[in-house]
This record gives sequence, C-alpha cells and structure tokens, in this order.
Amino acid sequence: MTQTKVQIRKKMPYIRQQDGVFPTDSISDNQSPPSRTIQNKFARTRSFRGKVRIAGHFVHVEYMCLAAVEWLLSVAIYSGMDSVLHGSQPISFMSLNGAVFSTMIVLSLTAMGLYNARQRNRLLDVCIHVAVSVILCAVAMKMLNMALSEVTWSYSDIAFGVVALASALMVVRALFERYVDGQMLQRNILVLGTGKRARRIEQLRRKADKRGFKLMGFLPTKSCQHCFVNPDKLVKLNSICEYALAHQVDEIVIALDDRRQGLPVSDLLDCRMSGIDVTDDLDFFEREASVIQLDLIQSGWLIRSSGFTNNIVSHFLKRTVDILVAVVLGVIFLPVMLLTALAIMLECGRKAPVLYTQKRVGRGGAEFTIYKFRSMCQDAEADGVAKWALSGDQRITRVGAFIRKYRIDEIPQIWNVLVGDMSLVGPRPERKEFVGSLSELNEFYADRHRVAPGLTGWAQLCYPYGASEKDAIEKLKYDLYYIKNQGVLLDLYILIQTVEIVLFKKGAR
Repeated sequence: MTQTKVQIRKKMPYIRQQDGVFPTDSISDNQSPPSRTIQNKFARTRSFRGKVRIAGHFVHVEYMCLAAVEWLLSVAIYSGMDSVLHGSQPISFMSLNGAVFSTMIVLSLTAMGLYNARQRNRLLDVCIHVAVSVILCAVAMKMLNMALSEVTWSYSDIAFGVVALASALMVVRALFERYVDGQMLQRNILVLGTGKRARRIEQLRRKADKRGFKLMGFLPTKSCQHCFVNPDKLVKLNSICEYALAHQVDEIVIALDDRRQGLPVSDLLDCRMSGIDVTDDLDFFEREASVIQLDLIQSGWLIRSSGFTNNIVSHFLKRTVDILVAVVLGVIFLPVMLLTALAIMLECGRKAPVLYTQKRVGRGGAEFTIYKFRSMCQDAEADGVAKWALSGDQRITRVGAFIRKYRIDEIPQIWNVLVGDMSLVGPRPERKEFVGSLSELNEFYADRHRVAPGLTGWAQLCYPYGASEKDAIEKLKYDLYYIKNQGVLLDLYILIQTVEIVLFKKGAR
C-alpha cells in the first residue's frame, strides 16, 4: 500500500538539514504528540545581564553601567567646580562644558583599555591607567575651558580638578572591582550536553571569558555516551523548563557532540516559549569570548548566523572614515615621520633607504606594496627566505627597536590607507609565502581576505604579537570575529583602544 507523505514523515525520527541532523519528537502512528505543560511563571529580565549586542559587537552590561556612572561623576565634579570656583551661578549638575569634558574622559578611559573586559591589570595598575587618562585630558580641559567659557581656569584650579576627579574615579573603580566586576549582572546558563563541546565551556578559566555568565550545570541527554565534564556539575531533572524557571536560568546552551539523537525538542520549546534563551555553543563562544571557535565551526552555522555585512553603504562609510582619519593622522604624525627618517639616516647612512617595501596579500587575494620605516638591516633576508620576526631579533637596528616598540614603523602605511590598499582597521596583511602555508593549516584562513587589511585590528587588541604559524591560526579566531561583526562603531572602538597598545608597548616586538 502506498504511504502518504504525512505517514512517512511521522515515521522519520529526524529532520535532515543542510548542516546536520536534528531530531524531532519520536511519534509513532498510534501515539499523539506529547503535551507540554504551560508554565505560568515568568523568566527574569535578562536584557541587562551578561553581554548585549551594539552595532554588531558584544559589550558587557556592567561596563556600560560603569561608563555611565563615571560620565555622570565627571559631569558633576566639573560642573560643580566651575560654579563654585567662579561663583557665577549656583552649582549646576549639568553644563555644556561638563558634558563635553566628561565625554572626553570616558573616551580617554576607553583608550586606556579600562572598559576592556580582557584587562587583567591589578588594582594599582588600573589606578595608574586612570591617572594617565585624567592627565591626558588636563590639556584638553584647559583648551576646552578657554574655548567655551569666558572665565578661564587657573593652573591650580586644573590641578585641583585633576586630583579630585582622579581620586573619585579610583574610588569608583575600587568599589566596582570589589562588589560588581564578575559578580553581578551575570546570566545564569545551563549547558545541554556532557561531551567534548560541553567541556570547552567548562574550560573557560579566565575571568574575562567568564565575567558575563554563571554556569549552573550540565544536562545529560540520551546521546551523551561519555561524560567529559565534572560529574559534580551534572544536573538531573524531569522538566528542564520547570527547573530553569525555578532557578532563574536565563539561557540554555546546546553543546552536543552528536545532535542526531536525544535532543529534547519539546523541553527546549517549552523553555523558549517561556522566555528563556536557547543558544548554540558557537553563538555562545562568539558572544562571551569574542572569537569564532575554529575547531567547532560549521559552514551551516556561518550561513544561518547574523553578520557579514558587505554592502555599498557600509563600504562607503568605512572608506569615508578611513580617508578622514588617515588625513588627520598624517598631519599629526608628520613631525614624527621626519624625525624618524632623520634617525634612520644617521644610524644607517644617508644612502640607506629610509622606507622598506614588501609585497603583502590584500583584499580578494590581490598583492600590494606595503610601506614601513626600515627597522632591520638591509640584508635581513639575504637568502631570500621569509622569516617571522622573533623576540630579540638580531636583524633589528637600534632605531628599529625603538620605532617597532611604539609602532612608529607602521606610520607610512597611512599612504596605503589613502590609496585604498588597506583600511585603518582589519586583519593584518601577511606575506604570500606565509598565506600559502597558513591556508593549508586551516581552510578559513583565506576568508581573511574578504575585507581590506588594516593598520590595527581586533586580533591586535586581544592577542599578543604572533611570530609563528600557531599564533597566526589563533589570531584567525579574532579576525573572523571582526569580519563577521565589522562596522564603523566597532572600527572606532578598536582605533581608540589601540592608543593603549601604543602607549604601553603591548605586543610590540
């Protein structure tokens, strides 16, 4: 007897999709679909917990609150002092000068990496960063006061304001470190699975990666044949949804090694309909660690996930910002470039080339000529073999060691940005010799060339200087995250945070 499509579909235990096999509720011809208990409890508000996506990038809610508190504090101190010292009007909480200066303070704190979740400085180091941020704004404070106010501040007033603001910010930071950081505004998560993918979540050890969530436990399923996680963290229950609502679980992360069996679709649907997030482990790692996990990645996930914005509007905005910022940087750094050229000629001789040119791989795999100040001796690669720059490399000159430490050797690449070979922000361009070998190590390495290479990038902020194929593959995780979530606001955020990289010589070699 010929069976209808409905009868055949009822007997199929799985729904096959392009990227894998996902189980449905197994229902025989004589069984009715299992009923789900409608939960009357509400899931707690999670919009202000963990991380939120802003312009494609994930930002910690607690750092957003910290920035708001510090902005208001700066406004209050500036406006209060302005009124008290000059006695023009009663103390006003808000003033134009105070609002503009407070915004500059927050941007300066951002430039010092003080809103970076990966910041692992001690409290003393944080206080030093705060002090540097306020001091950097002291000159701007004087200029702003002269431009927007008829009554100028004296230098003693400025010194008093700097001390008062720096002290207040340090107190706020100490309280934040003691009572808030990684302890409040976390998302409670349950992990579905006990296999190797689930173990990757358990292996997140750094405070930066665990700051946004609290792991409640692991849920075993029928497909979990082996347990690779801590047995003490296993949670056995009858109803996932009832447990999640009772324990204020915000999110369930699916981390199954094999999804062809045992996925509790009915329970997960109950959770989702009750306001509890159900997330794939790749999405979880992208949000919490700001990386794309290469060993877990699947092409189907890339197809379905959001991001990879590549249209004429985004390209126009990015190119406009590149040109405007490159022109400004060129004017600002012109004296530095002249002094650097003079120093290189004094060390290496007048006939020695000041600039160093090299072929690099750019957007679409096309090669272009990159320009840098010469930091190595002329015969650095006399044998014609491409070499990684190592720590204490004997090929680096004395002037070269200094300009590499402060990234001054990269300044001529502003020209590459102006002509369109590079962008201000993007994956760092590599040599063709390295690209070939790295593409063989990982199939996604060639995808770095879908965007223009940059002077700085997300990988440069999050990963130390790389001088090996292993480092290059690790940085690829961050490069893919940037390519997926790129945007003008993320570019500006990376540019601002690059200031800390330069000033504190992080990752230089």
